[in-house]
Formats: sequence, structure tokens, C-alpha cells
Amino acid sequence: MRIALASDAWTPQTNGVVTTLKCTAETLTSLGHVVRIISPQGLSCCACPSYPEIRLALWPGPYVARELKAFRPHAIHIATEGPLGLAVRRYCRARRVPFTTSYHTRYPEYVRARYPVPLSASYAWLRRFHGAATRTFVSSATLETQLRGRGFEHLHRWQRGVNLRTFRPLPPHPELARLPRPLMACVGRLAIEKNLEAFLGLDLPGTKVMIGDGPERQTLEARYPGAVFTGYRFGEELVHCLSAADVLVFPSLTDTFGLAMIEANACGVPVAAFPVPGPLDCIEQDVTGVLHDDLAEAIRSALRLDRRTCAARAARFSWHAACAQFLAGLAPIPLALRATLAASRSSVIIARITARRQTSGDAN
Repeated sequence: MRIALASDAWTPQTNGVVTTLKCTAETLTSLGHVVRIISPQGLSCCACPSYPEIRLALWPGPYVARELKAFRPHAIHIATEGPLGLAVRRYCRARRVPFTTSYHTRYPEYVRARYPVPLSASYAWLRRFHGAATRTFVSSATLETQLRGRGFEHLHRWQRGVNLRTFRPLPPHPELARLPRPLMACVGRLAIEKNLEAFLGLDLPGTKVMIGDGPERQTLEARYPGAVFTGYRFGEELVHCLSAADVLVFPSLTDTFGLAMIEANACGVPVAAFPVPGPLDCIEQDVTGVLHDDLAEAIRSALRLDRRTCAARAARFSWHAACAQFLAGLAPIPLALRATLAASRSSVIIARITARRQTSGDAN
């Protein structure tokens, strides 16, 4: 199958969305599918307000048209709701070509953390965006329930995975091995919506290690001089850093899943988090982590869990299983409509009539 995967989030960004899409594309390719990534790379972009590392494509419509015309996909999936995702959505709707979307990020909560925008307004816009899709992919049962409660329809489960060849118990990173124990690590973007001060403000023995970067790093370093800030770490170095930790602390209240938690489990590290969507869907209580409204209590309890059990249970999350769900949810483009991806607007109506006739003939 030829799959067009459109995303405003792509390398060199470092976040869970990019990791998910890269692993999905790599796994699909290994299974024999052909994947075309439609991303902002190479386009004129501007910085996202309050988040300069995220680049937003300017006027991506012509680029989207060229890519889809050249690739002629069998299915189109829109992963993000930014300018590029909007351009692909607009192109498909103009030609009545089916497509699917995915809900990766709680933008309403992220926006409200920065600006006085009501959640109801943001969710109304997202319902409209995703409502045009054949299906909207969600990462967990908890998120599915919450979105249904907000009026989202046609939801399809698409879980996440972990690469067990990369994430596995390794010797601790030498920079972290001699720090005072317990070593409490937190991995991800240093941003206001991650609720990091709920962790950094705790009075606990040991060392707090922040692995990542983001717009709040300078502020947090100044406010919490006792914490260690490593910046982003990648590949084997990240695995060594995770393996050095006694517990991974995940203070976010707004993530839709949280890949860092299952990556930490795969390295044999238990997780401490709040009992909210994301942790509720990937952590086994008192087995691979502890969820508690008191984060300090969650940390103290998680430190007592068995590291070998954490590593073994991470095998539940496979990218091959996740990709099977992804493929099952796609909306194949009928052959007659596929031709409209390369057609001018004046010929789209003819293709629509042909598609309707084919459908009518199949029914008879």
C-alpha cells in the first residue's frame, strides 16, 4: 500500500509525535508498504508562538498538491492539525477523497496554559477539523472516552510501541552514575504544559535529573539549581541515561500517552506519575509504576518495584502491533477517486460521477 503521512511535526523536532511517526513509517516500510512523509522540511516556515523550535509551514498548499499528485497514494493520514495538516485536509475535501486523522496532542490545554482561550472554543475547532475524517486515531481507551464525551466521533484505537532493540537495560551513564541516590529522572520537553514544577518543587532526598530541553529550561534552571539539566540525549546515550535512573517521574497531566514511560520501563526503570490519561493506559499499578495524587508518595513507592519485571512488561508494546492497528484504521481511496489527486479542479466532478456509478453498479 502507498501511504501518504502528513505531519507538521517532523525532524529535527524532538517529541513524542515525531518519534511515533518515525517508528510507524519505519515499521510500515519494513512490512513492504511505501510511505511518503509530507512535512514542513524544505518549506518556508515561521516559528510557533512561544515555541520557536516548532516550525510552521507558510502557504504549503502548492507543495501538498505536488506531493500528492506525484505519489498517488492509496491512503492518506493527517497526523497534526497545523498549517500542513490543514492544507492536506483542504485538498482531500475539495476532491472528496477519504482520509484519516490522529489526535496526538491536547492543544486546548496547551493553549490555555499560555493564553486565556476557553477550552470549549479550542475543542469546537478540533471537532470540526477531525469531523471531516473517516476515522480519528487515538492512543488509548481513556483518551477515547474523554474525546467521546466532548462530541468526537468515529474514533479508532492506535496504541504506541517501544523499540526493544534500542531501549533495554544498560550500564548507567558515567555523568549520572555518581550522583546522590535515588536518581529521579524526567524525560521530555521542558515546557509549561508538562507540569514540571510539580516534580521539581518536591522536597525529596536524591537527585532530580531533567533530560530534555525546551522553552522553560532557562527559567527552571534558575529556579531549581539543585536539579541536573542534561539537555536532549539521543540513541544509546539516552538509554544509558534512563538506565541510570532509579525512577522515571512523569508529572504531566495533559499528555495523550507518554512514550517516555514505556521506554523507561524497557530499560528496567519504574514510573511515578499522576493517575491521569496516559499513565493510566500504559502503567500497571504497583508493577511497572505507581500512580498517586501525591507525586512524592508515587515516587517513594515506585522505588520499591522490581526492575526486571518492568523491563519484561514493556514487551507488551510492539510497533508491529501498533502498525497493524494503524493499517486497519486507514480509509483506502477508491481507484476512481485516486485519479482526482492528480486531476485539475475542472475534472474532479467527472471523477465523482464515475465513482458514484461504480458504487451503484457494485450495489446492483
